[in-house]
Amino acid sequence: MSNAEATIRELVTTKKVVLFMKGSRHFPQCGFSAQVIEILNRLVPAYETVNVLADPEMRDAIKRFSDWPTIPQLYVDGKFVGGCDIIKEMFANGELAETLGAKAPLAGANGASPSGAPTVSVTARAAAAIQAARETPGDELRFVVSPSFEHELFFDGPQPGDLVVDAGGVKLFVDPESASRANGVRIDFVDAAAGGGFAIDNPSAPPRAAAVRSMTPKQLRAALDAKDALTLFDVRTDAELARASVAGAVHLNDEGQRTMAALPKDAKLVFMCHHGMRSRVAAETALRQGFTQVWNLEGGIDAWSAEVDSSVPRY
Repeated sequence: MSNAEATIRELVTTKKVVLFMKGSRHFPQCGFSAQVIEILNRLVPAYETVNVLADPEMRDAIKRFSDWPTIPQLYVDGKFVGGCDIIKEMFANGELAETLGAKAPLAGANGASPSGAPTVSVTARAAAAIQAARETPGDELRFVVSPSFEHELFFDGPQPGDLVVDAGGVKLFVDPESASRANGVRIDFVDAAAGGGFAIDNPSAPPRAAAVRSMTPKQLRAALDAKDALTLFDVRTDAELARASVAGAVHLNDEGQRTMAALPKDAKLVFMCHHGMRSRVAAETALRQGFTQVWNLEGGIDAWSAEVDSSVPRY
């Protein structure tokens, strides 16, 4: 057994809930890890997380240890529970809450319950449009709100764990993950002259101006040269930082997260990683925390090296 596997065994046997993930609880660095974090946050107040990006040996060891090929991986009471899809399914049917010893957020006949359901209103115009569009009797409307507050409406049957919302005579199925983002939503319908289709007003969504914006390496260079009031956060691992870095960047480790938490919500934040993918997830997380001026460095430090500063090693 390797040192990393010994560490894993100690963690899962001494901690009740351990999530091996990409990033941290406050700043997940992949969408699947972010989904699991969101679920766990609804069920348990405290749990252990291990950032596999910080240690390549740990990332390989956890896959051998569990005989499971993907990250994230959840352990409860020393037992492997599963990856993202399994955790989502277990959350929906209430099994995850039981496994964690948590109070289930959902309960009721056929897996659906009004308890905890969001308040959603549907205008008369929207209700008429929904009725006209229904092709299969018995199918009801499903309302989905993604973590980035993208909205979907489509006809579907009930799924385990659904909350059933009575929106002025229109029945909506809302999955548990969407429920906390759907409260207060108003669904209207506009005619073709005004663009056509459903118009959704969600008071929980961040302002449109607060979407993650893209920044090129040359734009960042110009902003730094002009001494713009921005903070550049690097979400890469310690090992990556040792290989290549940009002067003045703040490592988004625990100390970096405290630095960020102390900034005003209208502070200008720029996130970077190797190629721009992990940093975009971190930027989306910053938006959900209430920051309104958030940029992602497109292409990451690799593009910075290629387009701005060739003295920065590429890897």
